[in-house]
Amino acid sequence: MSNSAMKGLLSLVLISTSLLATAAPEQKREDREPEAATGVIKKQTVINQHAMVVAANPYASDAGLNILKQGGSAIDAAIAVQLVLTLVEPQSSGIGGGAFMLHWDNTASKLTTFDGRETAPAAATSDMFLDKDGRAISWIKAVVGGRSVGVPGVLAGLKKAHDQHGKLPWAVLFNDAIKLAEQGFIVSPRLEKLVAMEFNPGITQLETIKSYFFPDGKAVKAGQRLKNPKLAAVYRSIAKEGVDVFYQGWIAKKIVDAVQHSAIAPGRLTLADMKNYQAKEQPAVCGPYRQYQVCGMAPPSSGGVAIIQILGQLEKFDMAKLSITDVAFTHLFTQSSRLAFADRDHYIADSSFVNVPTQGLIAKDYMAKRSGLINVDKDMGLAVAGVPAGALTQADDNAFELPSTSHFSIVDNAGNAISMTTSVEMGFGSAVMVEGFILNNQLTDFSLDPKINGEWVANRLEPGKRPRSSMAPMMVFNQDESLKLILGSPGGSRIINYVAQTMIAILDWKLDPQSAVSLPHITNRNKVTTLEKGTDLVKLKSELEAKGHKVMVRDLNSGIHAIELSNGNLHGGADPRREGKAVGY
Repeated sequence: MSNSAMKGLLSLVLISTSLLATAAPEQKREDREPEAATGVIKKQTVINQHAMVVAANPYASDAGLNILKQGGSAIDAAIAVQLVLTLVEPQSSGIGGGAFMLHWDNTASKLTTFDGRETAPAAATSDMFLDKDGRAISWIKAVVGGRSVGVPGVLAGLKKAHDQHGKLPWAVLFNDAIKLAEQGFIVSPRLEKLVAMEFNPGITQLETIKSYFFPDGKAVKAGQRLKNPKLAAVYRSIAKEGVDVFYQGWIAKKIVDAVQHSAIAPGRLTLADMKNYQAKEQPAVCGPYRQYQVCGMAPPSSGGVAIIQILGQLEKFDMAKLSITDVAFTHLFTQSSRLAFADRDHYIADSSFVNVPTQGLIAKDYMAKRSGLINVDKDMGLAVAGVPAGALTQADDNAFELPSTSHFSIVDNAGNAISMTTSVEMGFGSAVMVEGFILNNQLTDFSLDPKINGEWVANRLEPGKRPRSSMAPMMVFNQDESLKLILGSPGGSRIINYVAQTMIAILDWKLDPQSAVSLPHITNRNKVTTLEKGTDLVKLKSELEAKGHKVMVRDLNSGIHAIELSNGNLHGGADPRREGKAVGY
């Protein structure tokens, strides 16, 4: 393979706006859970022969399948899926956000990636999230309003991929989303709960978004039909005129005006920033795991590198003999994760701005050295970043990431595939709503402190820079270079653990995708070992504590969507913690 082919129910915690406003600033955003699941829904693996879509909402899955049945390609279906998700799952992703996407061209046996991550405005400065005393402001003050908005990149990324791999006309891909926005969609129990939680105080503080989600002063309810004629008009315009109208035309003007005149924390986004945005195509980052090649996004995503590291550092252990309820597995997995997160927090950033030792971090000798730090009997405590080849001295950062994201996996009739993770960052993003869609707050994915202990942070805010992300759309390939697995998840920085664990379940334990994504979760981001509440894993708490682990039990709300290619069929699994589904033919 060439270098280019080598990357139940959640407890509903009613968090009031006043509680959020007085939250201790040291409690990081990423340790909160904004997205309550509608319930753990028992699901079965879906098996189809020709094509498949696994997405986070039934409306979106069906829209993607409709495109595939019309002869559309995987990227055609991906566009239809994202357009519908913008409408029906607005808390998680949308055209006002960004995305990372892997594309597998089955005919050419070529893997490439498309970076539609947001960029910082040209007028952004590294001290933009510091107070008058030079200290980082609290996360809740940073998130809401125009200041946190980066240039949206998802549409540019999708268009760039469609230019190369699309089969159906651009305008056709908008039909289902336009119809749904005009006629209305049925609000799901999940969306009802997320609005009612008011986790993002901006949805009641900014009038445009408040009037949409609280018509007549009451929060939208499950079963209610919700229409979005403004978004339909936006879609009609983009379908007819292309993405230029979004980045240079009337829609761009609306975006910039909303950001610059936000009632809370006006931002610095300009029309020039919109016009100058460019999506990037680049090779995937890949590494071996047993007989497979594991591939993901290169920086500024940390997901690909960190997952390759976690797996590579575990390769010397016989994972196949373990299971999810073995304390030995939890211990080994968390130790490898500690090491990967230490490196991630120290080194990963936008490689166009800082030196990122990507290849050094996933070199076999380096991962073997890091693996040697794992004590099978004792928790290592706080892991320290290593010194891979090409590393430069810099500081760890204090960026925040929230699990308000979405992932979908697609395979078309020709065997082409998409693995795409897409986000507006926090639940309901910046809460700045423009013409029916929500703008991101991705600038808070930069380290709010540009310097720590006198050293520059790699992931500091700079003009035109892309913030680091944990989004981890992944693909796995067999020894013969054929595609084996497509997967990814939302979940903030816990994405890395969710995806890595699922890969072990499928590759080592030989579980089907639905069984794998339904497993209880274990996470450790070089902090505490967290076990998923209400699962058999909780029984491991005392044994882990005896090994020195600090253990937390809590809800872990992933949204893993996977497709495995096996025995000539497509096997799809949708995370039971969310409302998504796998569909195909």
